[in-house]
Amino acid sequence: MSGTSAAMVGSFMVGDYVVFGLMLLVSAAIGVYYAWTDRAQKNAGDFLMGGRSLTALPVSMSLTASFMSAITVLASPAEVYRFGATFSIVGLSYAFTVLVTSEIFLPVFYRLGITSTYEYLELRFNRATRLLGTVLFIVQTILYTGIVIYTPALALNQVTGMDLWSAVISTGVVCTFYCTMGGLKAVVWTDVFQVGIMLAGFLCVIIRSVILQGGVQTIITDSQLGGRLNFWDFDMNPLRRHTFWTMVFGGTFVWVSVYGINQAQVQRYISCKSITHARAALFMNLIGLWAIMLCSVFAGLCLYSVYKNCDPWTSGRISAPDQLMPYLVMDILRDFPGLPGLFVAAAFSGSLSTVSSSINALAAVTIEDLIKPHIQMSERHLSWTSKGLTIAYGGVSICMAGLASVMGSVIQTVTSIFGIIGGPLLGLFSLGILCPFANSTGALTGVMSGLAVSLWVGIGAQIYPPSAEMTRPLSLSTQGCSFNVTTDSFNVSTATLPALLMFNNTTTLQDDVAVRQVLADSFYSLSYLYFSPIGTITAIVVGLVVSLLSGGRKLKVESRLTLMKEDMYSYHLLKRLVERATRQARDDARNGQRKCGNDNDNAGFRDIELDFTNGKVPT
Repeated sequence: MSGTSAAMVGSFMVGDYVVFGLMLLVSAAIGVYYAWTDRAQKNAGDFLMGGRSLTALPVSMSLTASFMSAITVLASPAEVYRFGATFSIVGLSYAFTVLVTSEIFLPVFYRLGITSTYEYLELRFNRATRLLGTVLFIVQTILYTGIVIYTPALALNQVTGMDLWSAVISTGVVCTFYCTMGGLKAVVWTDVFQVGIMLAGFLCVIIRSVILQGGVQTIITDSQLGGRLNFWDFDMNPLRRHTFWTMVFGGTFVWVSVYGINQAQVQRYISCKSITHARAALFMNLIGLWAIMLCSVFAGLCLYSVYKNCDPWTSGRISAPDQLMPYLVMDILRDFPGLPGLFVAAAFSGSLSTVSSSINALAAVTIEDLIKPHIQMSERHLSWTSKGLTIAYGGVSICMAGLASVMGSVIQTVTSIFGIIGGPLLGLFSLGILCPFANSTGALTGVMSGLAVSLWVGIGAQIYPPSAEMTRPLSLSTQGCSFNVTTDSFNVSTATLPALLMFNNTTTLQDDVAVRQVLADSFYSLSYLYFSPIGTITAIVVGLVVSLLSGGRKLKVESRLTLMKEDMYSYHLLKRLVERATRQARDDARNGQRKCGNDNDNAGFRDIELDFTNGKVPT
């Protein structure tokens, strides 16, 4: 593509604004519809849990949409563009996540029928553990929601010139509106609509790129020559940013902390009318996750094929890698009014689905964990309080978008947040569900230890970022650009230089740089995907040791609070297989005995020959 400035690549036309406006209008209309149809609801449970009457299909699509946000639409293709398609291996971690969630966490939470996931912590341990879990979840979700609001707003600002904070506020206001109006049902059905928009946005970019580049084979060939088809990197070095092991092992821990214990996801499958529907929703959601992941990876390959000779980032045409996809959209779709609007609508759809899920979950845990235990309120007042909290959390999330504007790589930042906070929480819930002798002392000590270690590693990685030898960004070219490359280009190799020079004591500058380099190449360079396993494993190990030392073996826990073998679908499946195999073996043994008995018959002593009842002797 020709190298023109981002401002000159293209701009929104009337058709684009119409498409984008329709997406916002339909999303708001769904909220109004459910506010009207469920106007008779008189309790917070109907508002927050959809009356526990939802079916598998809409819940599965809502599960997919909740965390397949604008980050997926914008940042994942940029990740593939810079580091290659090894990112697609995360699809394996999705499969392991669904299996673990379905077998371990879903049965316990569904059996208890709780509204807030953190109610379980009080039932299993004590009140202090519940409050700690609730506070950690609120902090994690608000931080994450701020990033999710800011990312598409930045994209819209990049491609249309619309004021950045007007876009931020409009995102927050629309999703807060339909959350407040329609509750969980509105959130779920809006997610269904928005998944379709996300897929349509990806497809319009992919199809146009394929046409421009002369076919899928050209894109695959360009990607292979550019080193982007690096799927199978089995390097065991934990300092490497992305390998098969970091994506599968680390990714599974990250996503189990999302699907297994995160309120936004648990709230959805608990709202299903039966556990069968809940399990079906989880497995159907896996198909949606894979579909969106494949679209984002192939969009990244299209991005590389189009700009293989003139990278917009290192040439200074855009200021951050997360702006690559909007730049591509306005470059290749500017002659098709409405399609740029469809893509931006896709980015905003991802944002709206995630933010609405988060706001709804925040309202649920606040009602159940912080208000109900201390303040006696009627169901009608609780319902109105839930709506008020939804509005309040929407406003807080908009404010947190300001913090997101100063953060770095979107994917790495989001995954780090889930790892640093979600990892220890996963360890806490795992102690309760899988370890009957874990007590409250061990649980609190374990989660605090896990949080301390994951914070230490995560903050250290921000201060001492890993070197290019560990992250291994792939080469980007500007040889085909028709303009001069600016000297302030955002090249990865020079991005960390200013940080290394911010020292006042010039006499020790070289020593300081050397120390920073040693730290960056050590434990602090651990892949960000390992933050979650570290927090989880630390919480479990410390929790078990402290529990055993503090009398945990004498603890008696209600069976409904721990995982039982009868809860697991795999147990019943294995039991059926064993019964079938036993029955088959028994039948085979009987047939063998019968056959063996027939084979031992002597022809000279057949029954017919000894039958004298008819008065005749056979001759």
